[in-house]
Amino acid sequence: MVEEQVRMRPKAIDGEGETLIARIMATVRHRIAGRSLTPGAKLPSIRSFAVTMKVSKSTVVEAYERLAAEGLIRSRPGSGFFVAAPLAPLSLADIGPRLDRAVDPLWISRQALEPGEGVLRPGCGWLPPSWMPEEGLRRTLRGLARGASSTLVDYGPPLGLLPLRQLLARRLAQHGIEAPPDQIMLTESGTQAIDLLCRFLLKPGDAVIVDDPCYFNFHALLRAHQAKIVAVPYTPSGPDIDRFAAALEEHRPRLYITNSALHNPTGAMLSPLVAHRLLKLAEQWRLTIVEDDIFADFEETPAPRLAAFDGLERVVHIGSFSKSLSAAVRCGFITAPRDWIEALTDLKIATSFGGAGFSAELVLTLLKDGSYRKHMETVRQDMARAMAATVARLGEIGIIPWIEPRAGMFLWCRLPDGIDAADLARKALDKGIVLAPGNVFSHAQTAGSFLRFNVAQSQDERLFGELAALMAAARR
Repeated sequence: MVEEQVRMRPKAIDGEGETLIARIMATVRHRIAGRSLTPGAKLPSIRSFAVTMKVSKSTVVEAYERLAAEGLIRSRPGSGFFVAAPLAPLSLADIGPRLDRAVDPLWISRQALEPGEGVLRPGCGWLPPSWMPEEGLRRTLRGLARGASSTLVDYGPPLGLLPLRQLLARRLAQHGIEAPPDQIMLTESGTQAIDLLCRFLLKPGDAVIVDDPCYFNFHALLRAHQAKIVAVPYTPSGPDIDRFAAALEEHRPRLYITNSALHNPTGAMLSPLVAHRLLKLAEQWRLTIVEDDIFADFEETPAPRLAAFDGLERVVHIGSFSKSLSAAVRCGFITAPRDWIEALTDLKIATSFGGAGFSAELVLTLLKDGSYRKHMETVRQDMARAMAATVARLGEIGIIPWIEPRAGMFLWCRLPDGIDAADLARKALDKGIVLAPGNVFSHAQTAGSFLRFNVAQSQDERLFGELAALMAAARR
């Protein structure tokens, strides 16, 4: 088989061919490093991979031959190519193809988190400090400082502050999710909630479905747990159901992690029809769904919640106040089946010991005195104005939204033909602008012409002038 394939190769490879071959090789390495291809796994056929990557079959043959020469894959005559090498030590920095290393998700997060005078952050995933309820936070902190000393210096209870869990139960009921306080466990963040669920439910090599595109830190967390990532294309109404069903049959995944409301990065909302079909598939294949709902309070009109339809049978619902209240106040929660809570609590104690009692008290106070409700009303109004303004300004320079979201902070936008988002992001960094190129959200690496914009962080006129100039230079 290899000899036959060698005869198919062109005798000379030009510069463009070398680039395409390098891209194929980088994609295979990425899938092996990300555990979506494990030792012994069969690689896509030459024909199918050529169609997927939009290259010739001879390009795929050459890439496979070079990877085989490196000892990373091997050929079985009559059967195809298979992963040969043992898994390398886990490296979260290797989350994307090496060609995109400068703008991979962890690097973007580091750049966005680093303080810098005059740096614009349209690619980050949080609100500007000026949008946060600073005066309410200061007032509440002064009140807590005069309160019980245990709030200031002691650990919180294992499940978390009971009055806050009781209040969360009432808030969840407004979305149709019936969960008593003893089915709610407080965490330090939404990220910790997902990490605990992965520790509880996964073992190395288990398959997990994610949307394509999806929040890039899902990729990082799943890599940390050595899971096999299976990406299913996302549509304006939810995951592509036919592709989702095919992935269930082929990979038998343990989990599906998603945002049902205000999807990150697309801003889409799950439709009731897709939600119903998802839950039927989950029941058929015994699939657990983790519903990440950290943007719930940015909605104007609530979208369907999988946990509400399901009754917490196969769906775990998580939330957080980091994006809406304060990133410095670490407070999230897990709502799970009753018989999971004790084991999850043990894991929480083993990995972080006590709960963040101080943060829980602060969140509880702001929720009870009405400060949080008034703050979020203002945020939603400001967000709607920012969304309209950002859509208009981006449209003037040829950047078009995939959809226009009904709420939230994210716009998933397509660049004009011929402009690569990663290249644009690298050049924008020299101008003090942190962008979020599409392929950091796409496990399949099919979003090279997309950018995610945070409209709340896109109100500086300098952003649009610099983007227009950089795109003009790219066209030249």
